[in-house]
Amino acid sequence: MPDPARGDHTEYPLTDPYETGMLDVGDGHRLYWEQYGDPAGRPVVLLHGGPGSGSGGMSGMRRHFDPSRHRVISFDQRGCGRSTPSAADPAVSLATNTTHHLLADIERLRAHLDVPAWTVVGASWGTTLGLAYAQRHPDRVTEMILVCVVTTTRREVEWVTRGVGERFFPERWRRFRDGAPPGARDGDLAAAYAALLADPDPDVRERAARDWCAWEDTHVSTHPGHQPDPRFTDPHFRMVFARLVTHYWSHAAWLEEDSLLRNANRLAGVPGVLIHGRLDLSSPLDVPWRLSRAWPGSELVIVDNAGHGGPGFREAINTAAARLAPPRA
Repeated sequence: MPDPARGDHTEYPLTDPYETGMLDVGDGHRLYWEQYGDPAGRPVVLLHGGPGSGSGGMSGMRRHFDPSRHRVISFDQRGCGRSTPSAADPAVSLATNTTHHLLADIERLRAHLDVPAWTVVGASWGTTLGLAYAQRHPDRVTEMILVCVVTTTRREVEWVTRGVGERFFPERWRRFRDGAPPGARDGDLAAAYAALLADPDPDVRERAARDWCAWEDTHVSTHPGHQPDPRFTDPHFRMVFARLVTHYWSHAAWLEEDSLLRNANRLAGVPGVLIHGRLDLSSPLDVPWRLSRAWPGSELVIVDNAGHGGPGFREAINTAAARLAPPRA
């Protein structure tokens, strides 16, 4: 097994969950959750990206934590993965699927599993959720590891749906923009696609989901060796993902603009590592850089030659996990 004191950061093997369950969180929602490793180990909660990617996309993150001495908790956020009801069903309302509902869900899960406090690990959208959770409940968070950091402001959403495309991927962005109705192409593209994904015509919904996911694959494609996300070939996953992302982005995550940056002082005393690719065009480096300057006790690790994922992240996460959240003896 790896020995962090020796500087050995080899990844750990994946193990099967020792417990799974469904948690009723109200509003007709039930969350699927899993626990891995040692029930008496150091608690770690994983917050997946998307919104809507599901916890399956975080399986590799478990390899950074020793299953013999960590207790790793993973769950599917409302509407995705194995949680019910699924956002793929157009009849399922998203009115009770907001950031504030998810924050309450995390607390319900923590209390349900009798965890006093935990290490919060988030990726992409999971970093926004993790920051909002930690600022609301700093006494429940022992440390944080945030990878591909975003805060889901209106400025960031405008960049990822318009600015980055016009500057770096003009041809593919034009196809994405033209998937919206003519009258909506110069406005909020996330809102335009959210409306298409709520259309009564299933063909309109399916075409919108395909166009949205094609754009998602484009703006994260900057790191060497990038391959299209195979999950986007699954119509069910594609619809869940597109519907939830456009819902959250069109509302800027129901957070006041730059509130996560302004309130970073609430994290004083909570150590954190922010890991970000220098070549991340979809989520530029200025976001974690400004956050690291406002968050006392945080550290920004920049991965050169990497974008929104890619080479170098595994080593950076391993190092952060071994130093920041060492397993209990």
